Amino acid sequence: MKILSCGAGMQSSALFLMSCQNALAQKKGKPAVWPLVPIYDVSVFCDLGLEPSWVLKQVQFLKRCGESCGVPFVVLKSPLYQDFIKNFGERRAISIPWWTLKEDGHKSTMPRNCTIDYKVNVIAKYVRWHLLGYRKYQRLREADLKGHEMHMGFGAEETRRCKENPNPLFINKFPLVEMGLKRADNYAYIKDVWGLSTRASACTFCPYHRNYFFQYLKENEPEQFKQVVRVDELLRDKTPKPPMDSDLFISRSRKRLVDLCPEDCNDAEYFDYHGQQIWNGF
Repeated sequence: MKILSCGAGMQSSALFLMSCQNALAQKKGKPAVWPLVPIYDVSVFCDLGLEPSWVLKQVQFLKRCGESCGVPFVVLKSPLYQDFIKNFGERRAISIPWWTLKEDGHKSTMPRNCTIDYKVNVIAKYVRWHLLGYRKYQRLREADLKGHEMHMGFGAEETRRCKENPNPLFINKFPLVEMGLKRADNYAYIKDVWGLSTRASACTFCPYHRNYFFQYLKENEPEQFKQVVRVDELLRDKTPKPPMDSDLFISRSRKRLVDLCPEDCNDAEYFDYHGQQIWNGF
């Protein structure tokens, strides 16, 4: 099988829509518009419980396109947000790359396990149990060993993220890297061909966001901002298990979100689209 791990941001959305475009071309008896992009057997999006509103709109757009073009798009519930709210300070919780600060001023980050546990492994289990029909403890068939392609929406500027898949089922593929397409190229493709303005996809409480993202939420998505502040308050008020000697922060400035000032939030990243400066969503 050829599977797309779809985060529904600019990059993976472009891959999915290229696949849809190829499916439409095939129906008309024409060659593929994007030869390096297959017509995916399935594309999988993991709903982590608290994504920006535009991500959910992008998911619905992709689902509609998939239905009209015959490219399956599946949404799996993977409750990262709910599990973290429930478990942090009570028992060992998933490791998210929070920014850390010790009393002596030493700065670091927590390990990042959230993507592996709540996206990569969830998709792998879905393929193994639901699509390939394996039973618990059943050994892999010879034909399935590295027999399926897992396509990732990494752009040409993200080659350092391109690695082999440790799962014995999959070989990773990075079509956007092979085509030399960057984030701005993928935004332009989706906008020009499909009429959709896209932004990056990530949990709203992801520590990799720029501070501008949180200012944007505060001004435009106040309910979501309250939920992210709730996570920040958990990091402030509860001691993780096992205990740590560092304070944990969502903001890369190592401040509480409610304490960020306008100068802290002047860090948005933009790219050019036909002479316009487009915020990438981070």
